[in-house]
Amino acid sequence: MKFIKKQINLALLVSGAIILHILEFMLPTTMIFPGAKLGLANIITLFVILKYGFISGLQVSLLRIIISSVLAGTFLTTSFFLSLTGGLLSLLVMSLFYYYSSKFSIIGISILGAASHNFAQVLMAATLIDNWRLLFYLPYLLILSLPTGIFVALLIIKLEKYLKFDLLNKKEFETN
Repeated sequence: MKFIKKQINLALLVSGAIILHILEFMLPTTMIFPGAKLGLANIITLFVILKYGFISGLQVSLLRIIISSVLAGTFLTTSFFLSLTGGLLSLLVMSLFYYYSSKFSIIGISILGAASHNFAQVLMAATLIDNWRLLFYLPYLLILSLPTGIFVALLIIKLEKYLKFDLLNKKEFETN
């Protein structure tokens, strides 16, 4: 029964991540930082890492990226590969720092996830178009990782009480 409940919860989280991903895809970007986004789907990714672990986070991330790109019509395009590399490196970095370092809070882990996502995307873009001058754009995106990472983490912390889950101690709250 627990397995089925977990799978249903993960399916709902995938759905939420797809909605957030497509919503963010539809939002206009600023002229100051072209391509910069809030990273709304990372809310779901970080939550899944915190509650269900790396493997579930990987499943949710891959499903979100593939299904969202199919729905948006960007499957196997540059946008898909940017999303894939950013999402996977972000997932890996957030998982490593969550499970193997007690020195980082959820906010710090989220900022590292945002920064690694931006790093992977710029590196992939430079590789795909064979123009390494794109790396000069990286410092601006890394600076933007601070507010976006904080935003994602604060949303998760705020939602923590509604989801009846203690993220820092990795256990569900007692319900009476």
